[in-house]
Parts: sequence; structure tokens; C-alpha cells
Amino acid sequence: MKLDYDFKQYDFKLLFFIVALNTIGVFIVRSATSAESFKDALVVRQILGSFVGLAMCVAISLFDYRKFCKYSAYIYILSVIILAGVKIYGTASGHGATRWITVPVLGKIQPAEFVKVALILFFAEYLQKTKEEINTAHGLILEGLYLLLPVGLVLIQPNLSTAIIMTVIVSAMTFASPLKLRYIMAFLAVAATILILLFYLFASGLYDKIPILQGYQIQRILTFLKPDENSSGYAQQMYSIMAIGSGMFKGKGLFNNSIFSVKNGNFLIEEDNDFIFAVIGEELGFRGAIIIIIIFLLIILECLIIAYRAKTLSGRLICVGVMAWIGFQTYTNIAVATGLFPNTGITLPFFSRGVSSLLSVYFGFGIVLNVALQRKT
Repeated sequence: MKLDYDFKQYDFKLLFFIVALNTIGVFIVRSATSAESFKDALVVRQILGSFVGLAMCVAISLFDYRKFCKYSAYIYILSVIILAGVKIYGTASGHGATRWITVPVLGKIQPAEFVKVALILFFAEYLQKTKEEINTAHGLILEGLYLLLPVGLVLIQPNLSTAIIMTVIVSAMTFASPLKLRYIMAFLAVAATILILLFYLFASGLYDKIPILQGYQIQRILTFLKPDENSSGYAQQMYSIMAIGSGMFKGKGLFNNSIFSVKNGNFLIEEDNDFIFAVIGEELGFRGAIIIIIIFLLIILECLIIAYRAKTLSGRLICVGVMAWIGFQTYTNIAVATGLFPNTGITLPFFSRGVSSLLSVYFGFGIVLNVALQRKT
């Protein structure tokens, strides 16, 4: 493969931000899992995932993103087949959810994480090819059907949080396409109507009429809306807020043995996944948490800059898709940990333990780096 690139345009700044977050994330995972050393099996798996992810990211950044887009229809079909296979051959876990498949050597992986990248590639190419039709009812309905298929397969796992993330990604990409303002306003009006309807159903006690919500998901929302009546269910978010607050400005320090630590007292559940930001707040303090949030914001800003300078519409939409993915997922995870949102099960990119999420994020950023490498000068 001939690398006909001007490497002066390689976005080392974005790569540095990613590696910085991932490095801090490995230390946080070790602390969150209470591992005695970096040789602990869970930490070793996260470190290996980080190295493999970084190598994959750099390799993909040298591969022309337009070739990925060229075959994105086949990638989309393969993704749908795999998602269908997960329900049949997948491994069940908490709440009866079937989201994982076992792959030799790699172990358990969550295909829905990689489908996010597949959807970004597919819709980037689709929206570029149909930019003349996107402002028609036929074009928008067809796009909605293409999204509905993978989202529906994810919902039946069930995995509502990932389905929402997929919808946010594609919505952001569609808004960044040559879509007219009236359609954007119409979409936002429909979304607002749905939210008002959901609020009404919960306020009226008719939440059992919502077909896409499982029992535990309904309970999470009720706990958030009425914490006084569901104090046991709200405990996790309450302990998370306590942990973040107790870290104060400087934090209690990584791997601390403080008897006053919320994490060390085993009050938190999923402290290495959904509530890992609570560990960040407690051990790194307000100062450390703000630094991490700023790095996330710098990554989002860099994606916006690359999108603005992209040579093609598909390149721009890829950057917007990855930016929406990371931005929404980060904000939602932190919002849950600080009690602003009900518990969603959404992980924090580069920090929450899990190789599937880590590799898929690195894959996405590898494509963004290639878009940057071919940007307009």
C-alpha cells in the first residue's frame, strides 16, 4: 500500500489527547478494581486492549477512509447479521440481557460497540450519495428504516442505552448533512413531544404502557424521579455523589487505603464501569476531574476542526459521528454519576473497564485521523 500522504498534516495533537486519557484510564481501572498491582488479570486485559487499540488506531489512520466508505454497505449488512446472531448465540448477563459473544483468544466481546463505527461509515457514505434526496420524505424515511433495523436488534437484547447512542450519532450526522432547517426543527419537535409523552406516562403511573422499557429500566427512571420513595434504588447515585464530593479539590489519591473512602467501603457497584467517574472524583478530586473533562472537550473541538477542513462530505460526517458518540456518551456517564440523569448503564470512553468499548473507540478515531491526514490545506 502506497502511503501518499503529507505527514506534516498528521494530527498528533488528537492522538496525544486520546493516549493521555487512556493512560489515566488504566490507572483508574486498577484503583477501581482494587487490584494489588498492574499484573492483576483485569488490569492486564485493559492494558493489552490499550496497546492493541492504539496500534490499530495508528494503522487505520494510514488507510484511506474512502475505501471504508466504499464497502460500508457490506459492513452494514455484516453488522446486522452479527447483531441478529447475538440474540441467538450470545451470552446472557445481568438483567437477562444477551449482548456478548465469545470469540476464541479474545474472550467475550460486545458487537454493538463495533456497530457504532459501522453505522458512522454507512451513513457517511449514504448521506453523501443521497445529498440531493435527503430533503425529501422518501429520503428521510429510507434513512430511518436503515437505522431502525440495527437499533431494533439492539433493543431486543435489551440494550436501550446503546440504541439511544446509535440514534444520537446518526441524528447528528444527518443534521450536519445538507438537511434543510425545517426538517431539523420538525425532528426536534417530534423528539420533544416524545419526551413530554414519556414524562406524562411516568407521572400518571402508566409507564407499563411503554413497550421498549424493561422492568429494571422503569425502576431506574422511577428511582430518579422519586428518590424518596425508592431510596434503596437511588443508593448507587447517592454514594457516587458522596464519593465525588468527598474528593474535594485535590482528591484522596490513587490506590489510597483511607477508611473514609466510599470506594474502599464497597458502597459503589460497577465502580469500574458505569460509576467510574465517582472513583475519578474521589481519588483525583475536582482538579483531576476537571482536567479529564477538559481533555474530552479538546478532543471534541479537534473533531470539529477536522470536520470543517475535511475534503469530502463523508469525511466531515465521520468526524461529526465520532464527535457525537464520544461527546454524548461522556456527558451522559458523568451526568449519571453526578445525579443529573437516571442510571443508564452508559460507560465512560477510555476509562470504563472493557476491551470492546476501548477497541471500537480507537477504531473510530483511527478513521478520524485519516480524514485529518487528507484535510484541505
